[in-house]
Amino acid sequence: MKFTNGFWRVRDGVHIAYAAEVRDVRIESKRFTAYAATQKVTRRGDTLNAPLLTVDCFSPAEGVIGVRVTHHAGRTRPGPEFDLAAGPGGAGTGEIRRDGTVTELTSGPLTLRLDRAAPWALTFHDADGRELTRAGRKGTAFATTDDGAHHVLAQLALGVGEQVYGLGERFTPFVKNGQTVDVWQADGGTSSEQAYKNIPFYLSSRGYGVFVNHPGRVSFEVGSESVGQVQFSVEDQTVEYHIVAGPSPKDVLTRYTALTGRPALPPAWSFGLWLTTSFTTDYDEPTVMSFVDGMAERGIPLSVFHFDCFWMREYQWCDFAWDPEVFPDPEGMLARLKARGLRVSAWINPYIAQKSPLFDEAAALGHLVRRPDGDVWQWDLWQAGMGLVDFTSPDARAWFRSKLKPLLEQGVDCFKTDFGERVPTDVVWHDGSDPQRMHNYYTHLYNRTVFELLEEERGAGEAVLFARSATAGGQQYPVHWGGDCWASFEAMAESLRGGLSLSLSGFGFWSHDIGGFEGTPDPAVFKRWLAFGLLSSHSRLHGSSSYRVPWEFGAEAVDVARRFTLLKHRLMPYLYGAASEAHHTGVPVMRPMVLEFPRDPACRPLDRQYMLGPDLLVAPVFGDDGQVEVYLPEGTWTHLLSGEQVTGPVWRTERHGYDSLPLYVREGAVLPLATDDQRPDGDWLDNPTLLVHPSATAEYTHEVSVPDLTGSPAARFRVRREGGLLRVTADGFDRPFTVRVAGGAHTDGTGEVTVPLR
Repeated sequence: MKFTNGFWRVRDGVHIAYAAEVRDVRIESKRFTAYAATQKVTRRGDTLNAPLLTVDCFSPAEGVIGVRVTHHAGRTRPGPEFDLAAGPGGAGTGEIRRDGTVTELTSGPLTLRLDRAAPWALTFHDADGRELTRAGRKGTAFATTDDGAHHVLAQLALGVGEQVYGLGERFTPFVKNGQTVDVWQADGGTSSEQAYKNIPFYLSSRGYGVFVNHPGRVSFEVGSESVGQVQFSVEDQTVEYHIVAGPSPKDVLTRYTALTGRPALPPAWSFGLWLTTSFTTDYDEPTVMSFVDGMAERGIPLSVFHFDCFWMREYQWCDFAWDPEVFPDPEGMLARLKARGLRVSAWINPYIAQKSPLFDEAAALGHLVRRPDGDVWQWDLWQAGMGLVDFTSPDARAWFRSKLKPLLEQGVDCFKTDFGERVPTDVVWHDGSDPQRMHNYYTHLYNRTVFELLEEERGAGEAVLFARSATAGGQQYPVHWGGDCWASFEAMAESLRGGLSLSLSGFGFWSHDIGGFEGTPDPAVFKRWLAFGLLSSHSRLHGSSSYRVPWEFGAEAVDVARRFTLLKHRLMPYLYGAASEAHHTGVPVMRPMVLEFPRDPACRPLDRQYMLGPDLLVAPVFGDDGQVEVYLPEGTWTHLLSGEQVTGPVWRTERHGYDSLPLYVREGAVLPLATDDQRPDGDWLDNPTLLVHPSATAEYTHEVSVPDLTGSPAARFRVRREGGLLRVTADGFDRPFTVRVAGGAHTDGTGEVTVPLR
């Protein structure tokens, strides 16, 4: 929200009070509270009839400093609150130091400094004493408006050239400078400023992050209202924000996800190719089996089959009952799919249509959200007369789970948890939550309810969703996909922007609808999207009104689907290692270039290429002519498919057929590859191949591991270059393995293998 009218004036109807000076500082063991007057106090009379802001400063975790600014503290806080690892507002760490008029709070490499003798300013410094950012002259304030609203706001300074990323899955420009961003869930597709996944967290190119600990609407002005500041405001009496230390972007994400939750590790089978019925297409069991048979006949391995909305009867979503006219034998059908080695996904959402028998049941039990007058909240947008399950009620959550459990018993393995954004604010929640704060948070309760059921019923490590909406902390319940996009190159590019933005918001796994959702893609769009989709963490063929089986788009599309599916399966030991890293550290599988190369200025704005794990650079092709621009940072890069070597830093314009794209391996990388290319969850320890891309350094050592299906290292290898020889030693692994040197020799063996370098 904008409060000012240019630099000098305030907007009509707005009244702002800025923190001006420190009147008192109270120190506790690991925190301090500052009291800020909103005007210069020159005599005792100035303390009358004037506000005083309470500013609490604390450290909830190592390398994180929280600031809570409060105007009036007496307002009740009905919730919800983000579930932070240290507890809301907890002071878990930090050291206080007072030196004359200066008070400092230090946590790990981060220090907050406040000088009582100077004009109001909170300054944040790194371990070297460099100022990262500050809440300066207008950085701490509250504002009232003539219509009775009360906002608390903060401004944090932007340095020269500083760039801002994140704030959720946003389809607007990747670098957020100059944008106004409202963190508010909306079902707006991928071609608007609205977003399904709104995260009040941003990451700075200067090596820190900012998390606004407020689950409701947070309005960000990113170098927009004030071009040298990031401003954020909430309609509340309090705003709390956390500065998260680096120094690297990876360090920031590691600390941020330690606070808000690390992503679960999805099962290996979920990394294979998913195929769906599409949305409004006609389908029944013969149609489904024709798709499954068609993929097998064409040599395209399929891992998951997904049933979209119309597996249930029309006007009855969700009653979780198979349409008996279309699927008269669901148990038998699911068993037949299982016999083909497939997992099964089913579409659900948190709405109960009035025609469904479950509507009356849920309403009578009090499991649907109600209006203030006690009526069940209903509307007709999506399903006629639908109500909304109240996930703030433990009984409602248990009831919802009880309706999903029979599907798991039938053979369903996972759920697509669609929707969760269209949440009303004119309602009363079971637990008394504030409707404004619950609007964004609802999706967290919805996805958690389903994910925890899958963990309980399928076991740890087997739970996976295909979720559309999320807020902070939602990364704990993967996987999330990019929502409704058009079947065009432009939508393909905006989908990637959204995914990269989400990855810098703490989400380790992300997917999208290969070929686009709305409309039918041109064969060129479909084939290019196939390569992109199968070089994403998760890969799903899905559409709205038309099928997405590859043969609908020609024989070449079949070849492309087969080529990249088999390639992904061979890459699985490498990809699952990156997935395990995301699970343990919060560093995502799909990484914007700035995350892997933060010191290279050329990487900071790049949003049409990414790193898949630490060592694979992917640049999707966004045109039917096959031409693509790609930037390769410093070092020697080897094209994984052609073997061509290129020395960076360099910009290249390349042209690729549909069976290729810029796919480069970083110098010094060792890629563990699977022998079995028919499934994503095969035996990766069955004669694995180590594809070595030697560093130019004459003497060096590199270690790499091959994970098992739990993500734990099952085989470790040490790669040593000794002049013209490459020695690879297995650590505790006595089975055969193969070493291939990019562009050179290969050797099979056990224990230790020596390969001559060219």
